[in-house]
Amino acid sequence: MCALCGVLAAEQHWSDPASRPSVFDNRRLPPTRRQERLGRIALANRVLALFRLKLTDWQGQRFMLANQTGQTEMVEHLIALWPTAQLLAKRPCDPLDPDLVDYLKQNL
Repeated sequence: MCALCGVLAAEQHWSDPASRPSVFDNRRLPPTRRQERLGRIALANRVLALFRLKLTDWQGQRFMLANQTGQTEMVEHLIALWPTAQLLAKRPCDPLDPDLVDYLKQNL
């Protein structure tokens, strides 16, 4: 399969809750898939900023992660974000590190 077909034929991932309308039963106006995606990116960027990384949307199908020097990597799903972040940051990036969690509680 060519790269373009792989992008166009991508399946919904379980982390995209708009693919499950029942999660919005208690809301009047459910957010769109795009709004949810941008919200997840904004939240991830609050943490990634501590590693000097930035996540952006790519065509609503993938994510693009970049470091300060402009080096970028495509990320398929948010699950693959942290291993990719470690590659670009060239240091461990554990979002569950107790020190990081404490910092985030105090500063975000």
